[in-house]
Amino acid sequence: MGLLLGGVVGVALALVSGLSRLGEDLVDAPVQMLRTVPWVGLIPLFIIWLGIGEAPKVALIALGVAFHLYLNVYAGIRGVDAGLVEAGESLGLGRWGLVRHVVLPGALPGAMTGLRYSLATAWLALVFGESINADAGIGFLMNQAREFFRTDVIVVCLVVYAFLGLLADALVRTLERLLLQWRPTFTGQ
Repeated sequence: MGLLLGGVVGVALALVSGLSRLGEDLVDAPVQMLRTVPWVGLIPLFIIWLGIGEAPKVALIALGVAFHLYLNVYAGIRGVDAGLVEAGESLGLGRWGLVRHVVLPGALPGAMTGLRYSLATAWLALVFGESINADAGIGFLMNQAREFFRTDVIVVCLVVYAFLGLLADALVRTLERLLLQWRPTFTGQ
């Protein structure tokens, strides 16, 4: 839920900021300011504001995810080749046609990179959230193991998180290969 919420917010802010100078003036500075606040340090405030339960964890994950997606989608939009935009204009595309057929596909590689970073951040936020404010989950299990000096349990939990992160990254890389088939890239030698 936090990944979805943060993804929607991050992409929406990036679209507003990336597609309009006015949007950039209104959105980018506050987002950059908030991005420098350590999101892990907000855990106590989220618990106070949202109570104990799932809501603070969802908010923490959403916050961490939103910034990665915002930065990468914004950079992807602003990094679209001006020659492609000019070609679209010469073919008669209007503003929304350019956005739909040129800008958004051009920004998709940045969005996929942002999604990969976001997933890693989501796992990190989940570990923090579960270790401080949970009565179940892997983070909770790690916290209990810490109290009883069970390093074996902590290591197993870390390995589980690592495999879950690897699985999530593999899913995004598969999605990336499907969505970016049109893009010629260097595949190694």
